[in-house]
Amino acid sequence: MTQNDNGADSLVGDWMTLNEAGTALGIGPNRVKQYMRERRLLGVRRKGEVMVPAALIAGGDVLKGLPGTLTLLADSGFSEEEALEWLFTPDDTLPGSPVQALAENRGTEVRRRAQALGSF
Repeated sequence: MTQNDNGADSLVGDWMTLNEAGTALGIGPNRVKQYMRERRLLGVRRKGEVMVPAALIAGGDVLKGLPGTLTLLADSGFSEEEALEWLFTPDDTLPGSPVQALAENRGTEVRRRAQALGSF
């Protein structure tokens, strides 16, 4: 987990502490950390505290398709910060950002694009 900058803050919007993320998922903060280690969830350090983008959690669970997407991005050499930026950067061809597409159950296209990043 890396120190986040203001650029990513403007892309992400709302953030959750580990405790808030745990409450939203119905698990404890240590389990949230485990989710991050397992690439099921993404968290970055902001002002000394690990935070999770609120958009990655919906309906009491991690967005469908997020874990696979995070694994593909990591396999392509993306850091947590780079993955965060990729997920939240709008893409006119998608349309919207990859995280919006995941939230709209369009994960297949998001994973296809993430996988293509590793082939260049």
